[in-house]
Amino acid sequence: MTVHFIGAGPGAPDLLTLRGRDLIAASPVCLYAGSLIPEAVLAHCPPGAKIINTAPLDLDAIIAEIRTAYQAGLDVARLHSGDLSVWSAMGEQIRRLKAEGIPFDVTPGVPSFAAAAATLGMELTLPGLAQSLVLTRTPGRASAMPERETLAAFAATGATLAIHLSIHRLEETAAELIPYYGADCPVAVVWRASWPDERVLRGTLATIAGLVGDTMERTALILVGPSLGQEGFIESSLYSTDYDRRFRAGRADAVKS
Repeated sequence: MTVHFIGAGPGAPDLLTLRGRDLIAASPVCLYAGSLIPEAVLAHCPPGAKIINTAPLDLDAIIAEIRTAYQAGLDVARLHSGDLSVWSAMGEQIRRLKAEGIPFDVTPGVPSFAAAAATLGMELTLPGLAQSLVLTRTPGRASAMPERETLAAFAATGATLAIHLSIHRLEETAAELIPYYGADCPVAVVWRASWPDERVLRGTLATIAGLVGDTMERTALILVGPSLGQEGFIESSLYSTDYDRRFRAGRADAVKS
């Protein structure tokens, strides 16, 4: 028996990994995160599977369901949206499972920032503009932010920011970032990236709050940084004719395909 923690991706059911799909299909018990997991993903569950929405459950109740499956020798597919490495609350579940000796594994998923960038059709790290991407959030009811992890600290680097779980604080967030990026810095807000009803609004730090208003909530991602403008960047040396690459014909140690 194994508990399979599976990143179910950002929303589009065909962005589920093949491994995730196969594990769901082989697990007679499925615990999934409420409205964040589309029904098409649950369709991979085997006939007669016990399917449990964990949205109304607390941690004790979730572990109790897993414990029941463990005692019956039944594999569990534990589905979370996006990728499990960030803001999934997987860590606290794994700590409980380790304490009880219940085996588990983890299957990664497509993260929301990647889906949002795909929707926008852009690269978030452009030469000469930004070579780092910071995944962060603002304080919320469920989790406070560590003292040193502030928007100001991250903004001082000039990196592209992917700000999660913060659409309710958009106006304050933009005001906090203006001193570092400037009022004209491009911003994109992507709501429900990859879902059929996804929405995108683009503006600047000065205008974005007014553009969004109260039209989005919860699952919107805020992307900020000069790279969002897709202008003024230099070409990478990677494909330059002057760049010495091992895979380029003519080198003595060139790798042959």
